[in-house]
Amino acid sequence: MAYEWWIGARYAGLARVGRGGRRGDRFVSFVAASSMAGIGLGVAALIIVLSVMNGFQTQVRDRMLSVLPHIELYVPGGGHEQVLDRWQDLAQAAKADPEVRGAAPFVAAQAMLARGQSLSGVQIRGIDPAIEPQVSDLKGQLESGTLDSLSPGSFNVIIGSQIAQSLGLMVGDTVLMLAPQGSISPAGFAPRMRQFTVSGVFATGYYEYDATLAFVNVQDAARVFRDSGVSGVRLKIADMQQAPQVARQLLNLMPPGVQAMDWTQNNRTWFAAVQTEKRMMFLILTLIVAVAAFNLLSSLVMAVKDKRSDIAILRTLGATPGEVAKIFLIQGALIGVVGTAAGVLLGTVTAYNIDVIVPWIERMLGIQFLPQQIYFISELPSNPQAGDITVIGVTSLVLSLLATLYPSWRASRLQPAQVLRHD
Repeated sequence: MAYEWWIGARYAGLARVGRGGRRGDRFVSFVAASSMAGIGLGVAALIIVLSVMNGFQTQVRDRMLSVLPHIELYVPGGGHEQVLDRWQDLAQAAKADPEVRGAAPFVAAQAMLARGQSLSGVQIRGIDPAIEPQVSDLKGQLESGTLDSLSPGSFNVIIGSQIAQSLGLMVGDTVLMLAPQGSISPAGFAPRMRQFTVSGVFATGYYEYDATLAFVNVQDAARVFRDSGVSGVRLKIADMQQAPQVARQLLNLMPPGVQAMDWTQNNRTWFAAVQTEKRMMFLILTLIVAVAAFNLLSSLVMAVKDKRSDIAILRTLGATPGEVAKIFLIQGALIGVVGTAAGVLLGTVTAYNIDVIVPWIERMLGIQFLPQQIYFISELPSNPQAGDITVIGVTSLVLSLLATLYPSWRASRLQPAQVLRHD
């Protein structure tokens, strides 16, 4: 081992100092260990927080897609009935793409649900209960009732849990549906009305959908909203992450005028907000690593000041300024590498086992971090991603290496004669 590496590792506390060691060496090693701990804790905190944010995003996304399709095929504007009346042809054309796993028709409309003096605006989705399981997991989200209850002509409706709560509805209750289509008479505009029976209640855990979505049979929806007809075809694909690419591919297989919208476009605002929050959280928590890097810089400056005599002796023995600078570059680099590696290990292990660690902390402290009645989840989700961990590790290493430049330059500029004269 070159002597620069041995001395740098010794100053970093990673090589034997000797029996007992000198007081100065022990102090420098203690400061180096403190710098390593600061870098490690900052890296671990960053990995854990971003993993939890990824977990929340994944869980909310999965709950969204439990009632929504991956891709929707539709014809914008008027005059689309001629195309969508042949929705089976669209479904067969879509299934020609090997990524498509299921297709089902739907009717999309807006309406009001009324019970007594209570009103609630909802988005109506007309579906075929026989083939709906091919494109969504609505059946698995039902708290009560069955999907098969949406038989043609039954005029049953499955509503979100928040709609049921706001209107005081239960399975078996009746509710009046008011459609915006209607007739104009001398007395004014009369909306089309139809009485529906609540046959099920679903809960995704995502408030916006639980408070605004209601499902009826596609034929019943076509009767109530007969000015709209079939609105399009819902598709499920093999890999939801490839939805934007598959949607663009499907346009080449569709007749003119048919458009494709994937789930990322339907929820663009929400996902953009989550990505912005994640980026801001990364920048904020990176400041923890930056503080640890400044701590490394100050510890190296202290090490240079404490080792002035050693540096002067090395210079008189023939060491070049570059070799002296290399000693402290190695010291800082080793502190950064070991601290980053320890932080990545601690953060990754914690992120992958957070479902065990958090309940243990809750039992020890007698508290509950996530009350299920408020957050709709009882466990803290975590989804560590290799890309995030790599970026965090590289950022920590870069900040650590930058922190070594100034102390190393200062050490190389020391004049042996002046140091030995005063020390």
